[in-house]
Amino acid sequence: MNNHTLKIVTILGARPQFIKAAVVSRALSKYPDIQEIIVHTGQHFDPNMSQLFFEEMQLPKPSYHFDIHGLPHGALTGRMMEKIEEVLMDEKPDWVLVYGDTDSTLAGALAAKKLHIRVAHVEAGLRSYNEAMPEEINRILTDRISDLLFCPSETAMNQLCKEGRLANDAKVVMSGDVMKDAARQFAPLMRKPATTLPDRYILCTLHRTENVDNPQVLNQLLYALEQTCNSSPIVCPLHPHTRKSLETIGYPIDCSPIQFIEPVGYLEMLYLLNHCTLVMTDSGGLQKEAYYMRKYCITLRNETEWTELVGCGYNHVVGTEPAAILQTVQNLMDVPPVFPIPLYGDGHAAEVIAETMKGR
Repeated sequence: MNNHTLKIVTILGARPQFIKAAVVSRALSKYPDIQEIIVHTGQHFDPNMSQLFFEEMQLPKPSYHFDIHGLPHGALTGRMMEKIEEVLMDEKPDWVLVYGDTDSTLAGALAAKKLHIRVAHVEAGLRSYNEAMPEEINRILTDRISDLLFCPSETAMNQLCKEGRLANDAKVVMSGDVMKDAARQFAPLMRKPATTLPDRYILCTLHRTENVDNPQVLNQLLYALEQTCNSSPIVCPLHPHTRKSLETIGYPIDCSPIQFIEPVGYLEMLYLLNHCTLVMTDSGGLQKEAYYMRKYCITLRNETEWTELVGCGYNHVVGTEPAAILQTVQNLMDVPPVFPIPLYGDGHAAEVIAETMKGR
């Protein structure tokens, strides 16, 4: 390897990571003395959940694709670590770059640290304070062993300070949120999904394990959504895992009052966000995407890692009880979209990340 070339191995595995990496990889590519090698663990294996994002966002094709998915968390993380370790031993990078809070994130960070390779974590410092969530464990452990921590918000910076991360060798950087970069860069390219949409609709997504793998909770959510359809249509891109759960409980997908559509890419999701009246989701990323598109969000969970959205009134965490969901929908349906408080940086987080890594 040329002494003047900085080699970065980027670990990806899930939809939100592809979007984040698209803007960061673009920023890294502006430096001729930075070489990025992309590893796709295969954690999201449906073409609409992975390959589509690489194509439409012009993300460089992965140099390595493991196709590891469908396993329990421990087995999934262990298998990924094994394969990532092989890549790192062959490539000998200066940095391993990881995103967010998936099993792929933790596997990449652990494999790197055990080989004494520096780790940079994009989206550091987030906490939901619910350690029953695998994502919470992943983000805590990844932050703890990372050498460079890129925070999307002041709240995240403050969290790391509380945990003592500013006092050790890790460098903590307020980069802003790369998803804001993505919304800024890709909004002009948004495109309508190949389906008929109502004039006014609520956009809904469901995929989180604790919601869709528990038949009682899933039925509660379906009841709340069906009742909401009496006053407003709901459009719901159907995650492959959620489809399987609906089929398991015998739910009539094709004749439901909820308009289920096929999974969509990022550019189509931006279109759905731009044209909806309200967002209902159990996703982490979509909560912020709703904010960037100036739409109020109802979060179908008991907590969120994006606490500043709640504090500013843009996001309402309601849990899964139908009464709370229906009341919040009623309260928000006709609220004008007033979003005066800027959060998550200026839309140039990827440039900060690239410049910082270049200088290290």
